[in-house]
Amino acid sequence: MKHIEGGVTAAKGYKAASCMAGIKYEGRTDMALVYTSEPAVTAGVYTTNVVKAAPVKWDMKLSSERKTAKAMVFNSGIANACTGTEGDEINKVMAKSVADCLNIDMEDVFTASTGVIGMQLPKEKLANGAKLLAESLDDSIEAGTKAAKAIMTTDTVKKECAVTFEIQGKTVTMGGMTKGSGMIHPNMATMLCLFTTDLAISKELLQEALSNDVKKSFNMISVDRDTSTNDTYIIFANGLAGNPCITEKNEDYNTFCEALSYMSTTLAKMMAKDGEGASKLFETKVVNADTYDNAVILAKSVITSSLVKSAIFGNDANCGRFICALGYSGVTFDPDKVDLYLESKAGKIQVFKDGIATDYSEEKATEILKQEEVTAICDMKCGEASATAWGCDLTYDYVKINADYRS
Repeated sequence: MKHIEGGVTAAKGYKAASCMAGIKYEGRTDMALVYTSEPAVTAGVYTTNVVKAAPVKWDMKLSSERKTAKAMVFNSGIANACTGTEGDEINKVMAKSVADCLNIDMEDVFTASTGVIGMQLPKEKLANGAKLLAESLDDSIEAGTKAAKAIMTTDTVKKECAVTFEIQGKTVTMGGMTKGSGMIHPNMATMLCLFTTDLAISKELLQEALSNDVKKSFNMISVDRDTSTNDTYIIFANGLAGNPCITEKNEDYNTFCEALSYMSTTLAKMMAKDGEGASKLFETKVVNADTYDNAVILAKSVITSSLVKSAIFGNDANCGRFICALGYSGVTFDPDKVDLYLESKAGKIQVFKDGIATDYSEEKATEILKQEEVTAICDMKCGEASATAWGCDLTYDYVKINADYRS
């Protein structure tokens, strides 16, 4: 597997576009389109929130009832959530406007929206935006990057990734883009995500791979304990790489799953690092737990603790907070066995041994915590299972951003 430049246009047969539709923002792009020249097998994973946005309901229906798709259209600024039957109809307008411009069926178009909940999308601006998008489709890396920028809301950086890997002597490419900065919490995170690949694979295995992958990537990040109404993770596979179609769980399937995991984990960490107001990526590794499920719960408990996140922001090795977060996770363990380490590019230090604080250097701990990426390692010493979760620090700017966002 090789990491390459690009995003959703990296694989064969894909084009992208972006435009300024004026949906909510002025002077910036706010709609994006990704199109495949050949029908693509699809799979999807969606929000677990009972309150689901109109595009989520539309996409869930498409991915369950149809095998392939040709396009996915996005808008930022307005989420089209909590908008009733009118919102459902407007979502159909969004899909049909794109379909008409591309001369394809409306059911060939997935949709995704992000932004303020409770506002209606302007139909005329969506229709006009669809025309602009269809006219400017391009297969360049730049077009993919511009699409990744167009779906941003409070994100401060675009998030895209691409890889190549070999299947039966054929070079397969996979690219992707995601957005997410606030309302990030399993399961999933607040995100819009599209992966595109030229791999040939059955719909059943593609869906299984996606459903399993999300558990160790996008479901392992948190910024603020809020799960959105719009979470959408879609993958298109158009088969243009020319590999023999993967229809069983063999070495080829495992190779694809490895590439998928690399892509999703890379983008998940980018989302956590770009959490609203964040200054650091905060990673927690739980090792030697009794079961994998318990390791997941423990890791998430640490990264979601407001007290721990505040300590990370303040470069304060107040590590009793870490042990406390493990303790209220709901997992049973022996607290008198737990070791805790802090690590970054500035070094590694043990701050707890057998449940008791060590005589560590506060100066060294502060130096470690000052780095842009900080890891807490929790050794439970009760088994062989491990899990990793990603979050960020809690800063003053998080409140400022969310106090001002709607206005």
